[in-house]
Amino acid sequence: MLLSELIGRIPGKVEICGNPETEVSCLCSDSRLVRPGAVFFCIRGLRVDAHDLAPEVVANGAVALVVERKLPLDCPQVVVEDVRVAISYMAQDFYGNPAKKLKLIGITGTKGKTTASFLVKSILEEAGHKAGLIGTVCSMIGEEVLPSRLTTPDPIEVQQLLSKMVEGGVEYVVMEVSAHALAMHRLAGLRFSCAAFSNFSQDHLDFFKDMDRYFQAKVRLFEEDMSERIVYNVDDERVGEFMRHIGRTALRVGIREASDVYANDIEVGEYGVSFLLTHHKRFRVAIALRLSGIFNVYNSLLAAGICVSLGIGPEAIRRGLEEVRAIPGRIELLETETPYRVILDYAHSPDSLENILKTVRQTTKGRLIALFGCGGDRDHGKRPIMGEIAGELADFCILTSDNPRNENPFDILNAIEEGIRPTGCEYIVIENRRDAIRFALSRAKAGDVVVLAGKGHETYQEIRGVKHPFDEKIVVKELLAELKG
Repeated sequence: MLLSELIGRIPGKVEICGNPETEVSCLCSDSRLVRPGAVFFCIRGLRVDAHDLAPEVVANGAVALVVERKLPLDCPQVVVEDVRVAISYMAQDFYGNPAKKLKLIGITGTKGKTTASFLVKSILEEAGHKAGLIGTVCSMIGEEVLPSRLTTPDPIEVQQLLSKMVEGGVEYVVMEVSAHALAMHRLAGLRFSCAAFSNFSQDHLDFFKDMDRYFQAKVRLFEEDMSERIVYNVDDERVGEFMRHIGRTALRVGIREASDVYANDIEVGEYGVSFLLTHHKRFRVAIALRLSGIFNVYNSLLAAGICVSLGIGPEAIRRGLEEVRAIPGRIELLETETPYRVILDYAHSPDSLENILKTVRQTTKGRLIALFGCGGDRDHGKRPIMGEIAGELADFCILTSDNPRNENPFDILNAIEEGIRPTGCEYIVIENRRDAIRFALSRAKAGDVVVLAGKGHETYQEIRGVKHPFDEKIVVKELLAELKG
């Protein structure tokens, strides 16, 4: 493909320096992956400005650069106002604009994106549609599972995935849309058939600095140019307030507030939750969900609301919701053959930790044991908050490392302790996560529930820039075998 064929839709001022008829064979934003024939995007990152890497990538075979300032290099350069925006538009054109052949569904919110995405995919498939998924746990093309690095991948990877989905006969694509992706313009130029907002609470303040910036990043998805239909959780105060003043028609889902799609007669059990799902004046169906917790009722309502807005009928919605048995790393009950339960959950924010502990508490006959930590190089403010929440809701806490990354893990644990101490909850600090899990399993008794929070579906632990293999499902299995031996 020629360079000139990729630059026609880039918004704002665009200047071409050099030969616009240069042949391009691939797109690249990672200097380590540059190969001959590549267009390289010089992104100004938080730590590195890729403009400084341009001489190296040209030497390695890059045939053109996309830059925000002209560089003293003898190669074609496309000078744009924002490289992050340009990469999204150019990637779309390079891969033949696959999104135009698909119906995109975008789900944003602090929590619930993954579960709601799996539920929507299940409903669409029950309605006879082939669906794809792009999200935190994995990406899927029908039943084919592909590994995932980010909740919402970079624009080149997004377009590669969408192109593969078109080739695979996919009709709908359910996408988790992170605030980071919106702030960094990874989805610039795409328009979603339906966009949904699950909820909003504290997270990612290491990047956004304050809650208002975090919120403003998310609501970009609900502007007219990015979404055709809107679905939102009206019970979330911040989300509901925003949507009431957005000036667009939207479908409301909820339990407490007046809603278009709502749930009542809710009964929470140890292994699931039942409720009546109602679309006001249109249908009412009984749902026997195999996922537990009130928050999964909300996830189900959001998924149902999305599918209602797309014209999917009630029977497919019921079957789709009931078909999902578990979401990887989300309130996942491990098979342990022990007199106590072990539950794996990705909870890594104050709200998500509160949700999982409150949910598990409802069906815990013995003690609720919470094992958790907080990620390094991330929002410091949530650490004592999570300590306080765990101290108030659990009977015993084990503070340990999550992904300490480049921080001293004991600095993180000390911050969590500041929140847990005033609660009076009994706790212990065991920095090594494997040792902490061993301690939890060795002390748990019949009727207890051990919640391993923070890692969920992740299969690694990041320490000093290195990702070490650490799959908690495997770790628990190994430790139980050792303890029995």
